Amino acid sequence: MAPHTPPRKFRAMDHPVAWSSGKLRFFRRPFHEYRLTDRVALSQMPLFVTTLLTAFLVTAFFPETMDNPLFVTFLVSQLAIMALCYLVPWDRLPYTSFLVIPLLDFVSIAIGREGGQDSLTGISLLAVFPVIWLCASGYYPRISLWLSFLAPLAIIWVPLLLKGSLTPQDLARSLLLPVMMLGIGVSVSVLTLSMTRQQRALEEKDAQLQANLRSSQRQESLLNTILDTVHLGVLAVDADGHDVLMNRKQRTNHELARPKDLPDPNESQLLVFGPDRTTLVPVEERPVRRAVLGETFTDYLVWLGSGSEQRAFVTTARAMRDDDGAFAGSVIVFSDVTDLVNALTAKDDFVSSVSHEFRTPLTSILGYVEILLGDEPEEAQRDMLEIIRRNSERLLTLVSDLLSSRNGQLIVTPEAVDVADLVRSSVSSAIPRAVASGVSLRADTPERLEAHVDGPRISQVLDNLVSNAIKYSPDGGKVLVSLEKRDGLLACRVTDTGMGMTPEDASEVFAKFFRSSNVRRTAIPGVGLGLPISKAIIEAHGGSIDVDSTLGEGTTFTFRVPA
Repeated sequence: MAPHTPPRKFRAMDHPVAWSSGKLRFFRRPFHEYRLTDRVALSQMPLFVTTLLTAFLVTAFFPETMDNPLFVTFLVSQLAIMALCYLVPWDRLPYTSFLVIPLLDFVSIAIGREGGQDSLTGISLLAVFPVIWLCASGYYPRISLWLSFLAPLAIIWVPLLLKGSLTPQDLARSLLLPVMMLGIGVSVSVLTLSMTRQQRALEEKDAQLQANLRSSQRQESLLNTILDTVHLGVLAVDADGHDVLMNRKQRTNHELARPKDLPDPNESQLLVFGPDRTTLVPVEERPVRRAVLGETFTDYLVWLGSGSEQRAFVTTARAMRDDDGAFAGSVIVFSDVTDLVNALTAKDDFVSSVSHEFRTPLTSILGYVEILLGDEPEEAQRDMLEIIRRNSERLLTLVSDLLSSRNGQLIVTPEAVDVADLVRSSVSSAIPRAVASGVSLRADTPERLEAHVDGPRISQVLDNLVSNAIKYSPDGGKVLVSLEKRDGLLACRVTDTGMGMTPEDASEVFAKFFRSSNVRRTAIPGVGLGLPISKAIIEAHGGSIDVDSTLGEGTTFTFRVPA
């Protein structure tokens, strides 16, 4: 067997067959892990052991052969070759220099054959060991095959030529052994080549796997660093609900939701509360459980923890799918919005408080106006009192709407109404202001269009939209209010050619107290409540309102309600 493997290059016989019985193995570790000297010696060991057995057999059954100097030379040469395997510093010599050992074996076997052929005619078969060694080494394969044939042939022919007794019959008989050795050499070479190719393929795959592993480790390290840097809690679960990834922030969130007396709680034991901060969220409605069931959701608000440490989190989940489209897990993100929720609560409380404070003096003003009107004042005084009453009632309605929108409640009372007449009345009321602003205002409505809606509320929406269209067309322009009925829906559009909005501002236009960046740079008054209230009125009718705007070109508001 070949004794070694060159650096980073595989040879098939670097891994010889580990002859075993049960759990006992000839080699306790892979052959290539031995020192080069040990590998050379182990490769020579089979021939050396066979030589010792031959000497024992000769001594026992053919003692006279031990007196033959050639046979003794054979034994001594094998002992010397074995000693060379250990004594020569092979690692300091050219790498393939160890192949001199099987060449010396051929010479030694030739001497042993001549010295012992009277008693043991099969000594020449020992040539199979150096043949296997040469062909299994993987080096110089063609030379090794030639030596597999010529060396055994020389072991037989050289003595015959020296004796001068070579006949055609002797030549023919002597060809059997060299041909056998050549066949063995070819078989070993083919096996070695096949194993070399297989090992080379394995090494290439191993190198690719190692490169992929290093790349994966780098990506994993980068991902972990990124996840531990963000201020969001990130949790990934597999299809069975087992955690596969949790960043540092989410571990903190998990600790916040953990009951103090439970070191390792399950999902049902965590302190997860609803928006009221006191009612535990049912297990099947909790963010992680919903995500494990394959749901995808956005901005689901929960409170984690209890007492003064309780925090509000908005959760978002996205399902993961494998190549076949099957559910493979989910990623859940927890965003701490406690400060935002507290700020919104404080703002709503402030609006509610101020609205209540407004309601009392307004009610008093309206009461005294009614008393004064009941005294039948003069015509000029009556007109001024009517203006006071009309504006006070409008302000009181606005205060009521603020309270209703704050509580999420806005009541409408639908009845049969001619909406076309409402549109024309709203436009007529706004014409003086449009003329003063240099705006062309007109209505495009059918002669009559009845719908089942709350007339005063729809008028309030129309007044808000028309007023905004005129207000945000400071340099003049056109405002068109159109009305139509289609597919059971009443659709009203208010289009202007004013300053318009950016897409970002248009997406926030229905938020309470919002004013676009373009408007904030002007002196146009407003508090940002008209559109949110209008949206609440339309949605209370079961309808919808949307906006289409282009900065510098104009805006179109469209609301639709069931007719």
